[in-house]
This record gives sequence, C-alpha cells and structure tokens, in this order.
Amino acid sequence: MKIIFTIVVSVLISGCATVQSWIPSFWDDNQSHYIIQASLTAESINCDQAQLAQVLVLQTDLRRFELYSHSKGFLQKDVMRVVEPIKKSVDEWVQRGEGSKSYCLIKKKLLVDQTSRAASVVLGRF
Repeated sequence: MKIIFTIVVSVLISGCATVQSWIPSFWDDNQSHYIIQASLTAESINCDQAQLAQVLVLQTDLRRFELYSHSKGFLQKDVMRVVEPIKKSVDEWVQRGEGSKSYCLIKKKLLVDQTSRAASVVLGRF
C-alpha cells in the first residue's frame, strides 16, 4: 500500500510541473493595447514609401509587447508563443531591408493576418 501511495504522490508532484504550461494567462489591458498598436502599425504600412522605417516601428511595437509580457512572469508564455511568428516575419524583413513593392504587399498581408490573429487571442482571454 505504501508503494502505491508513493507512486501516486510522485506522479501527482511531477504532473504539477507540466500543468502550469496549460494555465492560460489572464486579461491585461497593457498587453491588449500593445498588440492592437502592433496590428495598427502592420495595417498602416505603405508600400509606396520607404519600407524599412515602417517595419522598424512594428519591430519596436512587438519588442514593447515582448518586454512587458516577459516582465509579468512565467504565466505569459501562451501570449509569447502567439507573437513569435510575427516577430520572425518582421525580423526577416528587417534583415532583408528595402524590397520590391510586391514583396512589401505580400509581407504586409501576412503581417496583418498574423497580428489580427494574435490580437484575437490576446483580447479573447478572460
């Protein structure tokens, strides 16, 4: 009986470590503001003007969101995972620099879709 109790307790204790990754983070006004700001910046990219300066503004918006979320603690991992694809797309564009108008339109559409989905996730929390 002690062996069964020991096994059950050890499974429960080790299982609790993985449970924290299932707990969603809670609503936060600042995160909501930052993700909407990033979404607005992505939508307002004008492909007829210098692209890099506009993309750097978006990169700064995402960095602000990331720094704030990271400062809140370990429970923010869910929203950090949502923003990762956007960060990757923006970082690739910054590394590439100025591109053609077609490249800009395609990247803009991708970023608008990604930021829109991220905003839905961040704003949809309770």
